[in-house]
Amino acid sequence: MNRLLPLALAALCLTAPASAQITSFQHIILIVQENRTPDNLFQGLCTTPSACSNRPGPGQYNIQTTGWLDKTSPTGTTNPHANPLGLGYDLRHRHSAFVAMCDLNVYGACAMDGAANEQCLPYTQPCPKKAPFGFVDNSTGAVQPYLDLVKAYGWGNYMFQNNQGPSFPAHQYLFGATSAPSTDDDHNGIFAADNTEPNGDAGCIALATTTVALINPLGVEFKQTYPCFEHQTVADLLDARGVSWRYYGSDVAGAFVDSKASGIWMAPNAIAHICVASGQTCTGAEWTAHVDLTPSAVLSDISTNCNLRGVSWVIPDSFDSDHSLSVSNTGGPSWVASIVNAVGTSPCTNPDGSSYWSSTAIILTWDDWGGWYDHEPPRIESYPYGGYEMGFRVPLIVASAYTPAGFIGNAPQSFGSIIRFIERNFGIMEGALTLADARGIDDLMEFFSLDQPPRTFTPIKAPLSARYFLTRKPSGLAVDND
Repeated sequence: MNRLLPLALAALCLTAPASAQITSFQHIILIVQENRTPDNLFQGLCTTPSACSNRPGPGQYNIQTTGWLDKTSPTGTTNPHANPLGLGYDLRHRHSAFVAMCDLNVYGACAMDGAANEQCLPYTQPCPKKAPFGFVDNSTGAVQPYLDLVKAYGWGNYMFQNNQGPSFPAHQYLFGATSAPSTDDDHNGIFAADNTEPNGDAGCIALATTTVALINPLGVEFKQTYPCFEHQTVADLLDARGVSWRYYGSDVAGAFVDSKASGIWMAPNAIAHICVASGQTCTGAEWTAHVDLTPSAVLSDISTNCNLRGVSWVIPDSFDSDHSLSVSNTGGPSWVASIVNAVGTSPCTNPDGSSYWSSTAIILTWDDWGGWYDHEPPRIESYPYGGYEMGFRVPLIVASAYTPAGFIGNAPQSFGSIIRFIERNFGIMEGALTLADARGIDDLMEFFSLDQPPRTFTPIKAPLSARYFLTRKPSGLAVDND
């Protein structure tokens, strides 16, 4: 494609110690889960009195277990209540919910005491009082694979979503480093702030009546626009370097658009030069070559097809999403474990004879906070970006043969940090998109000791195996609804 970077953004060689085992990874897998915070999902890490702290010292997880801030309480705090992983209600997590939970104080910082004012939406279960103050109870082992991954590899104490809103803009940031319609809009602090309306379809194949709210540098949603954007993405950077990529996702036909690619989680569908829309179908060469609407295909590409791309974005089926909307949404921890196990046990090798395990970095994060409480305030960006950046904290797990067991990272990280890591790894100047990747201040390299020999892989135990995901019929349900 004719979208090469200017020479000024030409590739930089990745430097590494002379004794390094590898200088870069041949594969990066970015797994994106749904709608959780560290305080909500990872209380199971706090097995000893010293394991967790809301002001962590060395070797401590930044997770608060009691005394969650609540301005509706006479004492100013509320203690959390235990929940199962799958629930029959959902929490509103649009931009207005961010505003409520953040509760900006007179200093322009989030007080983090407004979660009780977020709206809870009952489906098959009624909403409990102060629903956002819930955490996942692991007494049944519901999230044990996640906890085992954290203990076996790396955890980030300070990972924040870039956007102050839900899934559609979040996935745009994870794929293209912004939710702005164009590069100029991003530089002017104008972003898509929420999900699309009125029916949840998205991208350049949505109905002509579909819109998404734009937000300005003052944090005001000031107009609606069609959700088809045009700017460079990480995929364009990879194309320019000759690096292969794949976007695995799932979706169902929307209420009015007969397309299984119109979901708010299918980020490439909103980039005009990738989608190349013809009616309600993406027909572009990039789309056809790089987008797969079967999430489990990533397992086949890792284990049997020996066709793992340079960069893979992996979005789950609804049953494997951590979205709390349904009591059936409990497969997420096993789904993630199956991907890690597939890489660790794959018989496939690279052209240089190296194994997939010794040449792959796996990054797991969650697209947004889902309305759940978290005690850690985000760093609000300076003008003009402060109207929509940064968002709340989300979990981050990093796994590779070069990640020390039980490593806890304390650098400030964001979705832009993930993109900076991809850029650095493939010899692209960090910040080349000039979007959130340029505003990021970390590139995840603290999670890797490339001068150490690769670790021997030990499988992560999980209730459901890769075979289950490969043979199960897709749910036919949306990954999320907010």
